[in-house]
Amino acid sequence: MNTLELQKTANEIRKGIVKAVHSAKSGHPGGSLSAADIYTYLYFEEMNIDPKNPRKADRDRFVLSKGHTAPGYYSTLAHRGFFPVEDLVTLRHVGSYLQGHPDMKHIPGVDMSSGSLGQGISAAVGMALSAKLTNDDYRVYTLLGDGEIQEGQVWEAAMFAGAKKLDNLVVIVDNNGLQIDGSIKDVCSPYPIDKKFEAFNFNVINVECAHDFEELDRAFKAARACKGMPTAIIAKSTKGKGVSFMENQCKWHGSAPNDEQLAIALADLEKVGEELCQK
Repeated sequence: MNTLELQKTANEIRKGIVKAVHSAKSGHPGGSLSAADIYTYLYFEEMNIDPKNPRKADRDRFVLSKGHTAPGYYSTLAHRGFFPVEDLVTLRHVGSYLQGHPDMKHIPGVDMSSGSLGQGISAAVGMALSAKLTNDDYRVYTLLGDGEIQEGQVWEAAMFAGAKKLDNLVVIVDNNGLQIDGSIKDVCSPYPIDKKFEAFNFNVINVECAHDFEELDRAFKAARACKGMPTAIIAKSTKGKGVSFMENQCKWHGSAPNDEQLAIALADLEKVGEELCQK
């Protein structure tokens, strides 16, 4: 896909996010929206995957370590063809396979169940090590929240990945600056994030705008070219990106829009879509 097509796809994914969370009357839109462009780049450009064969042996693996942003993950999988987009509005409903957190047993395309913060990266590190032990060439990607990296287990996994030189592993930190209780700086600052990963023997790439596909493209290509050490991509993003009243507001970490707010959100995204179509 070219940059414009990726932008249009990300905008559709954002529509799916707000519709799903509205229908569920609960969920996590803020961090889903901030990561929408990262999800889009991974699933429509970077990763070796096949929606018609979700379990193919040589596929690249993805672990959503910040599992609460499942609405963004599900919307991406649906738009990529793993399951019907129409099913997104069943999010968190009784009987739906789209649970509040990713479930690898019931959702096509999900490689690891997740939700307990800090644990997903450990699973991803295990997958990357497995590939090395079996001489397989698949790559492993994991997405963490910047609040999530306050968890100690994250750094145990990072220490192991660096020590084992897992150059088939890419850790992405969605650095939107906000968590459920407020600014990450005020709650328990993880800064400087890049220097911490460097200390654990990671190749670190700072992305100044996680919503710029050209910058994301450069970062992931540099990660692929790096040999002998894992890569951490620290991507600065905007929480609630694309929805005017959600942007940079920690209250939308885990709140659902009502009917009126949904209409405003969709109008915001429709406007973005119209502007993209004029390019």
